[in-house]
Amino acid sequence: MKDAGVLTAGVVTVSLASKDAAAETRDTGGDPSKRWAMVVDLRKCIACQACSVACIMENKVPYDNFRTIVSTYEVKDGDKVGIFMLPRLCNHCEEPACIPVCPVGATYQKKDGIVVVDNTRCVGCGYCVQACPYDARFINPKTRTADKCTFCTHRLEAGLLPACVETCVGGARVIGDIKDPNSEASKLLATNEVKVLRPEMNTQPHVYYIGLDSRFQGKVGGEEALWRPGRDHEESLR
Repeated sequence: MKDAGVLTAGVVTVSLASKDAAAETRDTGGDPSKRWAMVVDLRKCIACQACSVACIMENKVPYDNFRTIVSTYEVKDGDKVGIFMLPRLCNHCEEPACIPVCPVGATYQKKDGIVVVDNTRCVGCGYCVQACPYDARFINPKTRTADKCTFCTHRLEAGLLPACVETCVGGARVIGDIKDPNSEASKLLATNEVKVLRPEMNTQPHVYYIGLDSRFQGKVGGEEALWRPGRDHEESLR
């Protein structure tokens, strides 16, 4: 099949040549003088989920899915029990694992670093969902295409903050152009110790965490959160 230039994924058959054509002809958009990144100060996060709800409303995220969520974990230290909060979203990596696996070039990176999905090209094969080390993608059940956080690029282009940043009660989320040393994000990176999730994947994530315990750097999925979109609604109906 490799010689024929065709890739079959389940019931989906696509030409590999279309991926190269897409890469060559697409204007990816974005301002190359900027590099957007987010800094999340975990010391300020209270797991209120205002960010999750705002994202759902802004981006019409379908039921029981999320583009961003605050995962919560019960932590025990001797006789003491606490809650650890971990806001999660697409990391808009410098070396995104999701892009090279897309057989049709539907996932691409804008010149400002934001990774997006062209759902007019996406065939819903799910390769990018599996490739993402951060469990930050899903197949939208309505569009049947890949879906994810876009840093609310439509709002950034209009001079607005992403919905999650604008509604964060504690001011834990900060977005900014890290090519600008005077941006708030750049200043936070310069004055704080920051960590990223799954550093061993070498994707160079551009979501940075202040106050992230290294023991939680791999906690990106596989454990039930205390709250998630859809679940509380289901329980309220019982």
